[in-house]
Amino acid sequence: MTSRTDIDVRPITEAEYADWIRALKTGFLRPPAVTAKEPEARRAEFVPGRLLGAFDGARCVATFRSFDQEVTAVGGTPVRADAISNVTVTATHRRRGLLTRMMARDLAAAKDRGDVVATLIAAEYPIYGRYGFGPATTMTEWTVDVPRAGLDPRRPVPEDGGRIDLVDGEDVRKLGPELHERLRRAQPGAVSRTDLWWQMRTGAVNWSGAPWTEPYYALYRSADGEVEGLVCYRSDDHWVGKQPLNTATVDWLIAVTPAAERALWRYLCSIDWITTVKSGWRAPDDLLPHLLPDPRAARITTQADWLWVRILDVVRALEARAYEGQGSLVLEVADRAGPAGGRWRLDAGPDGASCTPTTESAHLVLDAGELSALWLGDESAVRLAALGRVREERAGAARVADALLRTSRRPWCPDLF
Repeated sequence: MTSRTDIDVRPITEAEYADWIRALKTGFLRPPAVTAKEPEARRAEFVPGRLLGAFDGARCVATFRSFDQEVTAVGGTPVRADAISNVTVTATHRRRGLLTRMMARDLAAAKDRGDVVATLIAAEYPIYGRYGFGPATTMTEWTVDVPRAGLDPRRPVPEDGGRIDLVDGEDVRKLGPELHERLRRAQPGAVSRTDLWWQMRTGAVNWSGAPWTEPYYALYRSADGEVEGLVCYRSDDHWVGKQPLNTATVDWLIAVTPAAERALWRYLCSIDWITTVKSGWRAPDDLLPHLLPDPRAARITTQADWLWVRILDVVRALEARAYEGQGSLVLEVADRAGPAGGRWRLDAGPDGASCTPTTESAHLVLDAGELSALWLGDESAVRLAALGRVREERAGAARVADALLRTSRRPWCPDLF
């Protein structure tokens, strides 16, 4: 067996890109064949130095990719992030420290670039806590039994004088980016989207190898003509005994006002022949269940961790976000990898925050992963203390942390990356 030191971990070259894609597909249990055109079709993802591979001889046996991203902090400030994706280790080379080597290399480069946090969507829960990541947002999927929901089919949709129009992919590429920017400026946990994201979600770019199937796009305009919402959805064609039992499945839904959100969900539930609506990945406190006359018609089918965050710069991360309450905390952060470790004094309030290194006695002692989970305001320091993952050195410090850090609406990341 090849020893750990014989496996070379390094940025890949363009000539190695096809082999890297093959290893990526193998790691995710997808057919490993790579067509001659695929590396060129995926060229936009190839950023020199940001795609790492582990090589056993000439064969790529592990993959890792990162790219520039912004994530919205509480209060709306965009924060520089190192987004991590495409992490695999081939089954023949597990338990040899390959991910640890790739992660250490990438996080060190992110810190040197001045990134404030790193982000990822974890395929498996137990992996990333040991690298200082913490689950910072949750997502929920609902399945709506439309006939049971109690909506009156005679009432107009929307009811507020606005209108809903079906549009095509070209319209989405024109209108979607600005609408999404409005959403992410107001939504803690939302991340930036590239032009490539919009091209891939509208069929302008397709490297999957499968034929592109056009979804439906519905646009909501308010009564004064302002574009405030957009949904992408698909439907099946399922009939039983001459009865339509069709499902509308939401790929993504953007709404920058509650009126737009209500109108788009009501629209989806009002389409003839649709008896089931699947919501896609939504915020856990989404309006969907409770805008229905019978909220029990919306059944939770998935609820799980979603965006994981790893703080790289404690001062900039804590000073970037907003605080509704007023208070001070001294945090002692343990970080085996180094960047977030130390003792920090946070003085925060509605007018801003200051975070500085300190020698004062700690109020709370926690790992970098726990601080990262708390950063966007969804996790509770009181709960983490009950779990033994945060230690109070001053009585009541966890309640002070919750009063400072938690948010009235829960953070949410709409994207998978």
